Amino acid sequence: MKTYVTFGQSHFHLINGVIFDKDCVAVVEGGSREVFNLFGSAFCVEYAESKFPHGLMKFFPRGFINV
Repeated sequence: MKTYVTFGQSHFHLINGVIFDKDCVAVVEGGSREVFNLFGSAFCVEYAESKFPHGLMKFFPRGFINV
């Protein structure tokens, strides 16, 4: 199961040399537990893979990034 995660304007994470911020969508293998383990509460929205509204991608110029 994959979970897609978006971030707010002030959210910034550096994981294994990769920046996760407002301009990308993080792709996490797993669910809410894994999202909270990686990002704490500093993210905006998490979506199940089947529920992600792909029409929003115009707002994420860096696209999808696997964690």
